[in-house]
Amino acid sequence: MTDDRIAVLANPSAGRGRHRGLLPAVLDRLGASGRPVRLLAADSSAEAEKACHRAVAEGVSALVAVGGDGTVHQALQAVAGRPVGFGVVPAGTGNDFAAGTGVPLEPLAAADAIAAAVRDGRHRAVDLARMTGTEGEVRWFGAVLAAGFDAIVNERANRMRWPRGPRRYDLAIALEMARLRPRVYALEIDGADRGFEGVLVAVGNCESYGGGLRILPGADPADGLLDVLVAAPFGRVTLARLKPKLRHGTHVTDRRVTTYRARQVRIHADGIVGYADGERIGPLPLEISCVPGAVRLLS
Repeated sequence: MTDDRIAVLANPSAGRGRHRGLLPAVLDRLGASGRPVRLLAADSSAEAEKACHRAVAEGVSALVAVGGDGTVHQALQAVAGRPVGFGVVPAGTGNDFAAGTGVPLEPLAAADAIAAAVRDGRHRAVDLARMTGTEGEVRWFGAVLAAGFDAIVNERANRMRWPRGPRRYDLAIALEMARLRPRVYALEIDGADRGFEGVLVAVGNCESYGGGLRILPGADPADGLLDVLVAAPFGRVTLARLKPKLRHGTHVTDRRVTTYRARQVRIHADGIVGYADGERIGPLPLEISCVPGAVRLLS
């Protein structure tokens, strides 16, 4: 079955709703491709993913995610490894996948670029990371998997009912900083044992997470490799001083930080829940593989 329409997954609450009013204009710009545009209906994350899978199964010519990295993450589950074009209109607070893959960060400019790519029949092959859990379940991510202190903070923030908004994350950081302790990690890099004790762990396809924190500076989503960063035990003061350096990627010069490049990574630590593209994935262990050219990016 084929369908020449462009399917659009939009998250109106992405970016705290600041781009909500742009959606009609985005849909109009996508229509300049000459293809009909269809907005997918979904009231939850689970429904959004199912809607994306249905659209791809129906043979749409392209799937476009309008939102932040969470929206992109949902859509990637449907397009990964499939012969369908994928477009991103950045409208979130983070937009790390868009930034890492060279997508225009202005929403209407991104929509124009997608329409032109569809019209001209072109795309760019971009890598994705494929995760496999203990039960054989598979998830894909486009930006970064966090499995250290930042993942612990995310898990804490998600359990909190108060306060709302960014203050909840700030409070979670303060609470977890007070409980900071190194964890013992089993880490395998392309079959080699790289186990360590530390506080920061990231595996990435792109270089940033959290809205521009360059945890893996220089990561290239088209080189067929994953970038991996681990950090030896830090005290609270040292970790607090290190965090601002993430904006510039200069933290990698610290002697306690080690980086690798790999095709396959296995990682485990007790009591750690991994977060990829800002989304909760589940408890470690995880096996992560780079799949070259897994998505046909329209930009």
